[in-house]
Amino acid sequence: MYIYKTSGVCSKQIEFSVENNVIKKVKFYGGCPGNLQGISKLVEGMHVDEAIKRLSGITCGPKSTSCPDQLSKALVALKEKIA
Repeated sequence: MYIYKTSGVCSKQIEFSVENNVIKKVKFYGGCPGNLQGISKLVEGMHVDEAIKRLSGITCGPKSTSCPDQLSKALVALKEKIA
């Protein structure tokens, strides 16, 4: 499991696992439970690059980021770490 501390959103942390560039499990801590459970279920089984492409740049109201955008940042950080 990887842990990513979020910034600028209601969720405080994201835990996720990746195997062979495929997202296996995602759990958000804090934030809107129903929406974040839905996002988690939608991206589980998805290739990391596809999730980054779909989630990157999504904003939440007046915020410059969102929980999905923070997940994309977490995935980018993981890719950079293992590269």
